[in-house]
Amino acid sequence: MATMNESLYPVLVLIDELKNEDVHLRLNSIRRLSTIARALGEERTRKELIPFLSENNDDEDEVLLAMAEELGNFVPHVGGVEHASVLLAPLEGLCSVEETSVREKAVESLGRIGSQMRELDLVESFIPLMKRLAAGEWFTARVSSCGLFHIAYPGAPEALRNELRTIYGQLCQDDMPMVRRAAATNLGKFAATVEPSHLKTDIISMFKDLTKDDQDSVRLLAVEGCASLGKLLEPQDCASEILPAIISFSQDKSWRVRYMVANQLHELCEAVGQEATRMDLVPAYVQLLRDNEAEVRIAAAGKVTKFCQILNPEIAVQHILPCVKELSSDSSQHVRSALASIIMGMAPVLGKDATVEQLLPIFLSLLKDEFPDVRLNIISKLDQVNQVIGIDLLSQALLPAIVELAEDRHWRVRLAIIEYIPLLASQLGVGFFDDKLGALCMKWLKDKVYSIREAAANNVKRLAEEFGSEWAMHHIIPQVLEMMNDNHYLYRMTILSAISLLAPVMGSEITCSTLLPVIISASKDRVPNIKFNVAKVLQSLIPIVDYSVVENSIRPCLVELSDDPDVDVRYYANQALQAIDQVMMSS
Repeated sequence: MATMNESLYPVLVLIDELKNEDVHLRLNSIRRLSTIARALGEERTRKELIPFLSENNDDEDEVLLAMAEELGNFVPHVGGVEHASVLLAPLEGLCSVEETSVREKAVESLGRIGSQMRELDLVESFIPLMKRLAAGEWFTARVSSCGLFHIAYPGAPEALRNELRTIYGQLCQDDMPMVRRAAATNLGKFAATVEPSHLKTDIISMFKDLTKDDQDSVRLLAVEGCASLGKLLEPQDCASEILPAIISFSQDKSWRVRYMVANQLHELCEAVGQEATRMDLVPAYVQLLRDNEAEVRIAAAGKVTKFCQILNPEIAVQHILPCVKELSSDSSQHVRSALASIIMGMAPVLGKDATVEQLLPIFLSLLKDEFPDVRLNIISKLDQVNQVIGIDLLSQALLPAIVELAEDRHWRVRLAIIEYIPLLASQLGVGFFDDKLGALCMKWLKDKVYSIREAAANNVKRLAEEFGSEWAMHHIIPQVLEMMNDNHYLYRMTILSAISLLAPVMGSEITCSTLLPVIISASKDRVPNIKFNVAKVLQSLIPIVDYSVVENSIRPCLVELSDDPDVDVRYYANQALQAIDQVMMSS
């Protein structure tokens, strides 16, 4: 009798919990379905658990979503592929619920199960389910059916395939826009499974219906299908069927459709082949770059480089560059920002002469833009131009702008310039750097914004790595150490940070002779924050310097700090002393 109770127990508990008013309890029991199924065994899972779940009429979306997800991984629990069809019933119910996320998860799980099913089971169970959904009274069922055709079609016999294509065609003309949207979204996946002969007839016919839909939300999803369909067709069919649709979409009355075309145009170009691209799509793209809606211009501007890469440079210079020039002074700052983020990539495409003559003036105007994001986007890609035009031209044209940006009132712009300085330094060389940029790097150490001071300290370290310790000893260290006497304690803190970053780069000898004395004298500072930072810096120097220096200089200083009146200073001094003891023990 005990065995009987034990075998009933999992189902009874599940039934009890799934009827509980507490949604969290119901959710937890659904998430434990696989454990319950293992306890029941495959046969009882098929005969008791799955029928029970099919009848479960929970109205909490979170519970239904968890159930849809769990069932997708349930094939092993019901006895493998030969019994997979028992899982279809509960998922079929979930395909009709109102909540989109539940339906999508149910369709995903059905797809996972259907792709494992044997051909016979597909024909006898999966395809009838899909047809029931496609003929469903509620639009939600018909929406769900659209996502299953690409799973069912490859395993269907020919007579059934003809029927499936007909049904999909009907879904593309459904009364409800939501169903037509689902049909448009899934058309590419379905098309990929259809035989080439039917691709050119049935699928293209469905595609044309969707491109002429009176709802812009359906048409813009058809745009997405252009690229995936184009890749399936022969180039000549693509040019005759897809290209006219793209050109028509680029002039669509809805800006959302034109936006989608602008976003996808380079992919569409690749789908229709280069020859057709050069001939027919350049005017369409130019039109999008000059669109009266800023959102469309933003999308088009963001693809300028990618589009130019599939054109020959002469066409790009002749047709696209004039639009780029217009966009650089566009009334929308977001359009200028989108252009600034990619325009640098045009330099390698256009080559040196066109870059110098045509692009450089546009770069410079964007570098002086009143909107900080535009300036930031240009700065972050400067190295792409340098590769094309060389450092001499770059420095003549861009350096004045960089110096101006280094003092920009927006701290994020200053931060971007600082992060770019080491790369610029390596490209400009040491002589040029000393002449023009050295003073700026020191100035940033005293910036009002903490993030700038922190980046400036890191910048000093990276420059020492780039130009070597000898250069740093002459050009950085004296100025940095002199700032340790600044009246403002926050600036003294920054210098301590810079010293701790420089020490590993400069090496033991310079650290001991030049940096350490300054740190030890800072331990007498009147501000506790400086003193506990001295303790931290001294701890970081332990691995760098000789043992004798640790014992003769660092330890006495820390012992003194460990008696400080301030609790934080004592804490960090003791931490550093413990670190010394650990090093001694391990050695």
